[in-house]
Amino acid sequence: MPHYSYLIIGGGLAAVAAMAGIREVDRNGTIGVIGAEVDPPYDRPPLSKGLWKDKSLEGIWQPLDKTALTLHLGRTARSLDPGGKRVIDDRNTTYTYSKLLLATGCTPRRLPFGRDSIIYFRTLGDYRRLRSLTDHGSHFAVIGSGFIGSEIAAALAMNGKKVTLVFPDQAIGSKMYPPELAQYLNDYYQAKGVTIMGETRIIGCQAKQQRKILTMVDIRTNHQEVLEVDGVVAGIGVEPNVELARAAGIRLDHGIRVDPALRTTGPDIYAAGDVATFFNPSLNAWLRVEHEDNARTMGGFAGVSMAGRSVAYNHLPFFYSDLFDLGYEAVGEIDSRLDIFADWKIPLRQGVIYYLKERRVRGVLFWNIFGQVDAARTLIAASGPFGPANLKGRLPS
Repeated sequence: MPHYSYLIIGGGLAAVAAMAGIREVDRNGTIGVIGAEVDPPYDRPPLSKGLWKDKSLEGIWQPLDKTALTLHLGRTARSLDPGGKRVIDDRNTTYTYSKLLLATGCTPRRLPFGRDSIIYFRTLGDYRRLRSLTDHGSHFAVIGSGFIGSEIAAALAMNGKKVTLVFPDQAIGSKMYPPELAQYLNDYYQAKGVTIMGETRIIGCQAKQQRKILTMVDIRTNHQEVLEVDGVVAGIGVEPNVELARAAGIRLDHGIRVDPALRTTGPDIYAAGDVATFFNPSLNAWLRVEHEDNARTMGGFAGVSMAGRSVAYNHLPFFYSDLFDLGYEAVGEIDSRLDIFADWKIPLRQGVIYYLKERRVRGVLFWNIFGQVDAARTLIAASGPFGPANLKGRLPS
């Protein structure tokens, strides 16, 4: 059975960063990676952004230091024995380790119908499948108006496809943006040719008939409407992959709970990325963040920590999105249920949006403004009190 100084379960960005972190401290320790996807590690954000514009597929592959590195791709870890420091995968291969990292990521939530007719967009395989459909299909339904749904709807429309965006809220991104900005996005997407079906739920989906090399799909809504489309994409949230940790008796808290050194409650077991729940002192809260900056930064810290260097993960991650020719960077809690103050330079086109609770800044969203995230982190860490009077013009816009 293969033995590794460092065994990593998961082949995403957190795993890649962890490998680099290990190599900062330990140049020779053996590293094994068990990854469920058959593709080697790649950059995930371009799947819904750059690959639909001018980015080449060749540009997404992650550079790896292959010193004493073995990739076990297309495999899923099925059991973990913390006492024996053993992992068994779905091919019944047993691995042993000295240190283990759980970077198992998340799995998309699925609707109770539709089966393979719906693409739950997350992986390179999902991108390839959707790209193949766009070679011949002209009309696509996108379910969900959150992070993935809004980006994919824009990407398809920019590539000349007819898009129907279906979601249960009143407006795009209603859970994140102030109401006036969410409604502006509805109007903006419609001006770009996207059909908006807000306050609508999908209640059925099935393949209908073969047309040339495409299988047509019918989707039904709660308004008794039936849409005939060439493809269906869903972005309705994800669930952290904690089954392995749960079965091994590792502490969970909306994910796999870690201490500042990114250790779990299992001996010599660490966790990082989308699956890990960590304490952030700036917000005085436990967080689980599903974005690139957190995966890269936390993964790097985890690798260094596994290799024996003391660390304390206090990073407050940021995230970003591209929506046609609009874009933003955001950090902290971006939740429309909080008190919101929007400091517009150009109304609804450029400005800084502050999210507050009890006169403390909990989050900042830079709408069409870039490169100011560190200033926002400093503001979130400050004790306040804050309100419109001392926030207006405070951060560059």
